[in-house]
Amino acid sequence: MSEQKAVLPRNGFTFKQFFVAHDRCAMKVGTDGILLGAWAPVANVQRVLDIGTGSGLVALMLAQRTGGQAQIDAVELDTQAAEQARENALASPWAHSVRVYPADIRDWAAAQTMRYQLIVSNPPYFPPGVACGNEQREQARYTTSLDHADLLACAAQLITEEGFFCVVLPEQIGQQFIAKAMEQGWHCRFRTDVADNEMRPPHRVLLGLSPKPGECFNERLVIRSSDREYSPAWCGLTQDFYLFM
Repeated sequence: MSEQKAVLPRNGFTFKQFFVAHDRCAMKVGTDGILLGAWAPVANVQRVLDIGTGSGLVALMLAQRTGGQAQIDAVELDTQAAEQARENALASPWAHSVRVYPADIRDWAAAQTMRYQLIVSNPPYFPPGVACGNEQREQARYTTSLDHADLLACAAQLITEEGFFCVVLPEQIGQQFIAKAMEQGWHCRFRTDVADNEMRPPHRVLLGLSPKPGECFNERLVIRSSDREYSPAWCGLTQDFYLFM
């Protein structure tokens, strides 16, 4: 009798240790979130905040990387996405570690007294433009729902002195984000420029900001080698998550 292949759910994305349903979320599982979840520094981190968690992807990746030992709070403005993120967390091996809050981060931050050693966000970055025809998607894509100045201010309220605030953005918008962050007293401590291959300029940037000044470490990450296979660096970053690695 031939061995049958496992049938994977079609309403989301299956990783090695967890599944992310995203059919009720405006923004689906994608490379940006996977980059951020695999890259953000987690050494000795005990409290993590994910701003705009969407499906809960980044929160769950960080739960896996910290072995479920860190408390991860995830805030999401859209109620449908927040409910799906909560369901994804409850179905994961780290249901005890991930808490999802349906809230506007600006209101939520004002009510908090705890501080986080790591804050992450895969934020909206498009300026208001052509309507998507879907309010949920517009909220996830456009900075009208949370502009970058407000995002930086919320993170500043909630970060520890030694903590890091990590984001993933298009490269050009990342430059503007750094300038805005510096105006608010942040310091860029980690930067990884991400390119599809060696011949192309970076299309994404991963930024690690801190309230504390110090040297900024710069790297470049290429996703695919010249033979179109995934690069060793990309495989090293994501091999704990993708089923095909």
